[in-house]
Amino acid sequence: MKRILILCLSVIIVACTTEESNTNTPNVDNTLENKQPTGSSSNDLLSDDTFTSMVLEIVYVDGFEPTQTAINNLVNFIEERSFKPNGITIDMRSIPSPGTSPYTNEDIVTIEDNNRTRYNTNTQIAVWAFFADGQSASNTENSVVLGTAYRNTSFVIYEETIQNLTDGTFGPSQSVLESTVMLHEFGHIYGLTNLGAPLQSDHEDQDNPRHCDVEDCLMYFQSETGSGVMNMVSGGNAPQLDAQCIADLQANGGK
Repeated sequence: MKRILILCLSVIIVACTTEESNTNTPNVDNTLENKQPTGSSSNDLLSDDTFTSMVLEIVYVDGFEPTQTAINNLVNFIEERSFKPNGITIDMRSIPSPGTSPYTNEDIVTIEDNNRTRYNTNTQIAVWAFFADGQSASNTENSVVLGTAYRNTSFVIYEETIQNLTDGTFGPSQSVLESTVMLHEFGHIYGLTNLGAPLQSDHEDQDNPRHCDVEDCLMYFQSETGSGVMNMVSGGNAPQLDAQCIADLQANGGK
């Protein structure tokens, strides 16, 4: 039986806000700025109106480190779409296994809250990415979750699942599948599709909300299915954003 691969989008709504910090040092109040709904920081991630730099806090469980190629591809993706004149910084480290796999959404939030150290300052926006050593609790007999964007600056990649799917002779390379999942989830925190970056044209898939209806776009829903994602990475590269998704980002402060 064919197993479907799913890159998930989750929205966690936090009804708290915080005033902008007057220093460049994160504090307790600043953590609330990074616990908002997915897509709500679209303009902040794309433009330099408030934040002129970005830090990516990449945390992985020992033995489940993402490939350097995938990290480079993510940085290139961000540089291509965001105005961050003071640069993008990578803060990467490993942690011991939390030991709670399969992971529920609540588990993933708890792991972030217990381990995240980088939060927004008054000029730098912070993004958290966690690479898990287990599967998602949302997996079924016919589908597996590869990643989830669940807060405005947070996403998880189920690295164990990706490694299991790419250790065969005829599967895609690990770096290509990692890149596809990472870029897709970052596309969601960028506000795609119709998730914070307002539509400039009618291209949201009505049958698969928050996804683009262009078949070869990074944000097309079939990049989340088994046969679909395998077809989309068969050329050896992660799929790219289509012109309409790019237009949405540009209209909301991006390149």
